[in-house]
Amino acid sequence: MTNINALDPGASPLDYYGYELRRHREAAGLTQRQLGDILNYTGSLVGQIETARKVPTPEFSERADAALGTDGMFSRLVELVLRSRLPAWFQQVAELEMQATEVCSFQTHMVLGLLQTPGYARAVLGALHKRDLEDRTAVRLARQRVFEKRHPPVFWAVLSEAALHLEIGGRDVMRGQLVHLLSFESNPRINIQVLPFAAGVHAGLQGSFDIYRFSGDPTIVYTEGYDSGHPTANPHTVTECSLRYDHLRAAALSLNDSAELIRRVMEERYGDAVA
Repeated sequence: MTNINALDPGASPLDYYGYELRRHREAAGLTQRQLGDILNYTGSLVGQIETARKVPTPEFSERADAALGTDGMFSRLVELVLRSRLPAWFQQVAELEMQATEVCSFQTHMVLGLLQTPGYARAVLGALHKRDLEDRTAVRLARQRVFEKRHPPVFWAVLSEAALHLEIGGRDVMRGQLVHLLSFESNPRINIQVLPFAAGVHAGLQGSFDIYRFSGDPTIVYTEGYDSGHPTANPHTVTECSLRYDHLRAAALSLNDSAELIRRVMEERYGDAVA
């Protein structure tokens, strides 16, 4: 077990979070079990977070702030913790997501991370191994807090119809994922279009990509390989991919027709319908 007295708060955001949690808990005269009871978590979980063996969640942090009177400190710190736990090659992408005024994404075969449910994300991340799966899932889902910003980005997602049919995590998980996609229907800042199989040859056959636009900085195009990401502001690439995205949106179903296709696939393939 990690010696908490030897925990270096400067080693990482996670270590700093654990150090501060212990310091504030002891200052309040609480044991780990007592704090856990107040937060509605186990004392064991509190201990794991204090010793940097468990990644805290935003919900845990909000409750800790309320219980310990820390004026939002843990809620602010958890953002750094979660971002630091992303793969090194992906951390720049998380920064782009937070800073962008508009995000345009094309996905060839699955729902992208910003729109994934916990069950779907867990299934995707656990496809190869289950090590630290809950922590990795929490880190991915935390990126979705970008939509809770005071001025969130305008988000466009074009999904291949294949993403609706590829059964990730089982029928219940897929049904929940499609329900989640439909929950954005009335949100004008999150727009989901489906590129149907009937579109045939299309401008995205070379693979998935994302476009990040900013108020005062150059547009960034991002593509991804195995354990590697490739952001670029090359003007030729940006122009080419922007043109491709325009063609993909034109070939995709309208927002309303996309929602209807999602409903139909959910009913016919996963045995449920949403009114």
